[in-house]
Amino acid sequence: MPHPFTPVTSLPVDPANARVHEEGWQSWSPSGSYALGDRPYRPTNDNWATVCYRPGVTVPDGTFQGEGLLALDPGDGSAVRLWAAVDPTAEVPSVRLTVTDGVAEVSADGPVKEWTGTDIQSVLADWACAQQVPAPRPAPTVWCSWYEYFTNVTEDDIHENLRAMDTLDLPIDVVQIDDGYQSALGDWLTLSGRFRSRAGIADAIRARGRRAGIWTAPFLVDPASDLATEHADWLVRDPAGGFTHAGRNWGHDLRVLDTTHPEAAAYLTDVFRTLRSEGYDYFKVDFLYAGALDGVRHKDIDALTAYREGIELIREAIGEDAYLLGCGAPLLASIGLFDAMRVSPDTAPHRRPEADDYSQPGQDPAEFTGVGRQWQHGRFWVNDPDCLMARPAVETRERWAAHVEATGGLMASSDRLLSLDEWGVTTTRRLLSGVDELSGATE
Repeated sequence: MPHPFTPVTSLPVDPANARVHEEGWQSWSPSGSYALGDRPYRPTNDNWATVCYRPGVTVPDGTFQGEGLLALDPGDGSAVRLWAAVDPTAEVPSVRLTVTDGVAEVSADGPVKEWTGTDIQSVLADWACAQQVPAPRPAPTVWCSWYEYFTNVTEDDIHENLRAMDTLDLPIDVVQIDDGYQSALGDWLTLSGRFRSRAGIADAIRARGRRAGIWTAPFLVDPASDLATEHADWLVRDPAGGFTHAGRNWGHDLRVLDTTHPEAAAYLTDVFRTLRSEGYDYFKVDFLYAGALDGVRHKDIDALTAYREGIELIREAIGEDAYLLGCGAPLLASIGLFDAMRVSPDTAPHRRPEADDYSQPGQDPAEFTGVGRQWQHGRFWVNDPDCLMARPAVETRERWAAHVEATGGLMASSDRLLSLDEWGVTTTRRLLSGVDELSGATE
């Protein structure tokens, strides 16, 4: 049962100048600062509410709400206030703010602590530093197949781009195969017809002096997969006895792997140990919100604990030296678990998101939330602003490249490299050769 909201504090604000920062639940949830007269970004359909926002949580009209964090600049010269989760890896309360007649009323449905600072980003950074997370390792530079090939990527596409990296003299450390190599979500070790050998392509990448990377969505299960057919008892259930619904994507109503089930945990461990043994040491794990969905699990633990245990299982399987990038993840519940983290919705070759929903792919939402979460970079993880796309067909590619560069975060190219014109090649090479903002050294 949800907890009731109880008053936290009230304070005067200048309605003309005050600003409120809402922190969204997961990577793709809109996060950033608003004027009091702005309408915050909210889900525009029920499916996106599950897949991209905090599932089961609705926000009343006229209310600002942050998940675990909400900051207020009163706009009258007084201190900026932050109300933050006391133990964010265990409990992430929702924090609400409404303003009536120049007075802000703050409430929360769980314990929060108040912080003060000089501006919104700095008070968030102060709070982040207080979580005492070890400094993250600098990120490698990456080429990713997703934004050119999507799920239609083939092994031959990887080989073509491997050759192009050498021809164009691009400083790419990791070649990361994204969605499309596997037969189904959940059947991670069974290849689609577009790939001949997962180990073979990893060998080819490494033979050229680069590292092999691979994508999974470890907590999602396609109901048409062999896993779902043969091991229905490995899936998270809803209280009525059906399966917990992880939203609709790839044309399917998705299910959730119960990593508290010993056999499911053993299977997932085997998946990641196998990938590591084949030569992959960079892992992008995606759609992680699913692991934190409520439901009936084999072990009687809360969803956030199950999520963290699931990520820890993956880390143990790949080893401490492997690089782990999270995406679509419940952010505060992920503190201390990742090397890098996507901090925004997906980018896209276009600016505006579908239905103007700022959780959906588009350069505008990716920039809005990426800027709003800049305070996390170097404190929790290396921020991943999403991939550079520098090919001529990309709308406002110059502006998008400037945003990616300004973050100082993970630098990843996601073009068919032979499609780049002179500007695209020069810009890609420059961003991949840039200054590592964590160490201050030129790579």
